[in-house]
This record gives sequence, C-alpha cells and structure tokens, in this order.
Amino acid sequence: MKTIDQKINEHFQGLVVRKDLVKTVKGNAIVPSYVLEYLLGQYCATSDETSIQTGIETVKEILRKHYVHRNESGLIKSVIKEKGRHKVIDKISVALNDKTDAYEASFANLGIKKVLVDSDTIKKHPKLLVSGVWCIADLEYMFTDKQSASPWVMSSLKPIQLSHFDFDGYLNARKKFQTDEWIDLLVQSIGFNPEMLGRRSKFLQLLRLVPYCERNYNLIELGPKGTGKSHIYSEFSPHGILISGGEVTVPKLFVNNATGKIGLVGYWDTVAFDEFAGKNKRVNMALVDIMKNYMANKSFSRGIESIGAEASMVFVGNTQHTLPYMLKHTDLFDELPEKYYDSAFLDRLHFYVPGWEVDIIRGEMFSDGYGFVVDYLAEILRTFRNHDYSQRYSEYFELLSDISTRDRDGINKTFSGLMKVLFPHGEATEKEIEEVLRFAIEGRKRIKMQLMRIDPTYARVRFGYTKLEDGKTYIVRTLEEKEYPQYFEFSSEDDPASERTESDSAKYQQEDVPPEELKEQHLTFQENQRGVSFDKLLGPYLKGSGKITITDPYIRLFFQARNLMELLETIGAQKPDEDEIKVHLITIQDEFKGPQQIEYFEKMQESCAPIGIHFSWEFDENNSIHARHIVTDHGWKILLDRGLDIFQHYEMNDAFVISNRLQRYRACKAFEATFIKI
Repeated sequence: MKTIDQKINEHFQGLVVRKDLVKTVKGNAIVPSYVLEYLLGQYCATSDETSIQTGIETVKEILRKHYVHRNESGLIKSVIKEKGRHKVIDKISVALNDKTDAYEASFANLGIKKVLVDSDTIKKHPKLLVSGVWCIADLEYMFTDKQSASPWVMSSLKPIQLSHFDFDGYLNARKKFQTDEWIDLLVQSIGFNPEMLGRRSKFLQLLRLVPYCERNYNLIELGPKGTGKSHIYSEFSPHGILISGGEVTVPKLFVNNATGKIGLVGYWDTVAFDEFAGKNKRVNMALVDIMKNYMANKSFSRGIESIGAEASMVFVGNTQHTLPYMLKHTDLFDELPEKYYDSAFLDRLHFYVPGWEVDIIRGEMFSDGYGFVVDYLAEILRTFRNHDYSQRYSEYFELLSDISTRDRDGINKTFSGLMKVLFPHGEATEKEIEEVLRFAIEGRKRIKMQLMRIDPTYARVRFGYTKLEDGKTYIVRTLEEKEYPQYFEFSSEDDPASERTESDSAKYQQEDVPPEELKEQHLTFQENQRGVSFDKLLGPYLKGSGKITITDPYIRLFFQARNLMELLETIGAQKPDEDEIKVHLITIQDEFKGPQQIEYFEKMQESCAPIGIHFSWEFDENNSIHARHIVTDHGWKILLDRGLDIFQHYEMNDAFVISNRLQRYRACKAFEATFIKI
C-alpha cells in the first residue's frame, strides 16, 4: 500500500474505501456511485485485504438480492408476495394525493405506485417529494378486496446517506496531512489518480465541489466532450441533482403557482443543468428572468410572496470549437442558447471553469487508491454551507478598489468554497492563501472579459490584489490571456504595477529567429499551457552547434527516454543534411532498470547515426548531478528546472492521437527555462 493510503486509513479509519471497488461491484446496476459507496462503506471500509474481499462478496450479494433491475421487477414483486416482506434498493419519489389526503410513494425500477407513506417520514426526508431519492425500503404485500387500495405496504424507509459524523474529528484529522497529501486524498475521493494530474488540474477538479459547500454558488463549465463535467453532479452526492438543460421549467425548478409546490431549488443543495450549451435550444424567457433574479437575490417569487432558497446552480455543456477559434471569432459563451446569451444572466456567474484545460477521461486516470466514502464527504461539504471563509485572505491581501461588488462577490465565494475544501481547519500559509485567491480571481475575470466582448458598456477592470505587507500590486491574468494575448484588446501587461514575466507562448523564440538575434532570457510556463514544443523553445538555440551536451539525471523511464528522442528529432530537423553533430548525455543509471535504460540509448544511437547525429552517453558514477541543463559549443547554456520532462500525461502509445504526434497540442507542466550566453 502507498504511504498516502496508509496515512488515509490511519486517520480516517472506517470512513474511506478503495476507489476501484465501485467498478468491481457495480456490474450492470444502473445506480449512482454514492449508493454503491454507501454499501462499500458499510462492509469494505478497511485496508485489510481479506476483509475487503469478504465485504465485496457481501455487497454483491446485497445488490443481487435487493437492488431492483427494471427487467426483474416482476420477480421481485413475486418474492415480496411469497415471503410477505422483502428489502429493496430503489429510487423512490412521493406525491401527495389530495383526494385521499395521503402521501403515496412510487418505486422507479420496481414499477409500483400508490404505496402509503406516513407524514413523519416526509417531514424527515422532504426530498422524497421532489425527483426521488435512492433508498433502502422494507416492502410488504397485503392483498385487499378494496379496488382503490394498494396491496403494497412500506414498513420502513431509509435514504442512502450518512446519518451523522464527527465534524471536529474531521478537522483534527485534516491537521495530520500536508497540503499536497490532502489534495491527493480529495482527488482520490472523487475517483481520479492524483499522479496523472498537475496541481492546477487538481484545483479544476476540486472546484466542482464548491457548489456543495457554498450556498447560492453559480458555476459554469464549458469544454470538449468526455471530460467528466456532469459526473460529480449525477453520482457524487445525495444532495445534488443533475437535470437535462432542455427539461427545465419554472414549476419544476422554482414553484408551481397553481399548486403552490416548491421546485428543485427548495430541496437540493446543488442543481446542475446538463447539456446546457446548444444555440438552437428553445428556452422559456420567463425561466431566464426568474433564474436571473434567483441567482442575484437568492430568492424567487410565488405570486405576491418572495421565497428564499440556497441551492447552488451549475451549468455544464460542450463546446464545438477550439479555444483560439472562440477567442478570435466569437467568445467563450458563444455555444449557449440565445436566451441565456445575455450579459445580465452571465454576470451572475461566479466562476467559469475552463473545460478545455480538463483532460478527456482515460482509463489510466481512475484511482485504485483510498478516498472518502462519498456520502461522508458529501455530508462534510454540506455542513460547511453554514460557515463563511470568504475573508480569510484579508489579513494578508486586499482586492483592488476598482473591482465591482458583483465581481468581488464572485471572487469571495469561490475563495471561501476552495478554502473549505482545502483548508477546513483554517491553517493555511500566506502563500497557500495567495494561490487560492489568484485562482478565484482568474475564474471571475474569465467571465468579465467575455462580458466586455458581448456588451461594450461594461467598464474595464483591473483584476488583482495588493499585498498588505509591502503594498505591492499584483494583476492576475487568465491562462488563455497568457497563451493568446493577440486576441485580447488589452492585457494586464499594460499596467505598470502588474506582475511582468516572459511567460507567454507568443513571446518565446520562434523557429525562424536568426542566431545573431537570440537573446538571454528567462521564461516561465504555466501548468496546462499549450503551444510549447522543443522546436520552438530550444531549436533556435541549438541550431548551428557542432556539439551539444545534455545533463539530466532523470533519463531513465520510457517517457523520459522518449522526451530525449524528441529532442534529437528537433536537432535533426534543423541540422543541414551535410553537417554532422555530436550529442552527449550525462545522466544517472537506474538502480533496477539499468539494462533497459542502456537499450533505449543504444536504439537512439543506432537510429540517429545515419542522419549525422552521433549520440553518446555516460553515467555519473557518484550519482551527484542534480542540475538539468543543455550546453552548446557555440556559446549557449539552457537551464531547465524540469529537464526535458515538461509535458503532462498524454496518450503516448496511441498513434492516432494528435498530442502524441505534435508537442504543441500537449498540456505542459509548470516549468521555467533560462537562456544564458557563455
């Protein structure tokens, strides 16, 4: 077991489960993950392998006997009739029959209706009245001659969610984890392998949790298909509901004025709209108007009465175009239905998750480590809705004065939510608080910059903050603003107080720069930034050299050797055919896979020799090298803090994936490069 998994089991014993078990037990059961993890939490919340295997069999047996498949509903009904009583796992919804003055339950998969429910059960679980809740119920069969009476009797009902937890214990256990460890625990809890994600990518995943812990939080995520945008709202928490964007009506969402029945926002912590994008979708303008009022004022009208609610609103949808296409030709909201393509509606959003930065889900991205049983984490997040962390940066930082009240609210709510997720115990360093604050500012700025495209009447705003310790002002820039500054009419760059770095892909050297015009410089690149390649970054500085020496202790594993091979390709592409060049590698031999490492180098040597690249290598016997750099014999030294390992995980073995073929379509890790004339 990994060290982090051991630590998780030590401090959260009985509250965590191995995340790969969900797939093991799910089979063909169409049931949310939180239902399965509820059962796994009862029988498999341990690190003992024998107990886990026994627990898996128990859960499988429970599902086999008690989970209701639609095509087996007749068999289950027969079992109940013959046995007299049987426990079922099903999605149950309840409606009031005003003719009989009784509450009646319907079982979605079992297909039975008009099952009587007592008023006390409804008072305890009001969500039964809206859209249905997954429950474990005891059903009895008692035949009667009365034609209108149902033979089905429900003797007990228990919604599948945690009934209680130790909040102080959660906070105390958080103190035992370093920030990176805690982030990895949360990422594993939502089902992903943290080793496959960079820090910024982890933040983007965890941001999806904020609507569960922050009241009236309005979030939008637009991006390519297959990035898992809706998963966390459909399967993660019993307190959230995912509905199709095309199925929304005013009565369903807010209130039915004819019956007085409150809609979804009155019962759920988070209401998420799936497939929200689509220009041609029909939308009721009355719905948009009441939604705008609710998102701004946290209330809606029922006749002459105003009703408050605290449900967060999440909008997820697919984009049809690439990021640079949208920036050049349209804007980042272009895919929305016409009625929602309204600056007043969009201005009420607190954060725009850049879905184009989120990886398309692949099999290797799923975790087999330990994470919280999701209904436990769901209850924790729900409890935090009663807390406010929005001003926890005020000891160190102050938002710039020209940030409007609405912008400030968006920033503060995102900051508060992320602090609850990452630092529930309140023990964050100044640097960590600054990181969260910058991330919150960036998400709101992304919205405002697009609003200024849509509606020119919006005033220009400097999105940044002042550090109280030294009075220095920092301007926050979105990643797309750094990647594609040519598509922004103005940038924080023109502010003399802004944070200036040579970090834009548009700034670093192009392939066609003459050698005599190359300059000393320091470049920084942000995580998830695209458009970076060895040809563009390193090629101009390597061109014309007769010997290149690469020092990097980490050219051991396959992906590291592949990076080196791609650098050799860059050298070969810019070398005249008639010239020859020597490339020498200084590295450290892997303790366990040394023979395989040498095999990689021998293949490179054999492959490159025919085109005039003489590749050689040596191992540092003292294992003392740590720096990573490239030195040429014509006067350049390139310092690389990550060596050649600058790209995030991609489909390396699939020849039909474009990121495998072209480096500029890969997402980068955060790294720095310094070019020095020697």
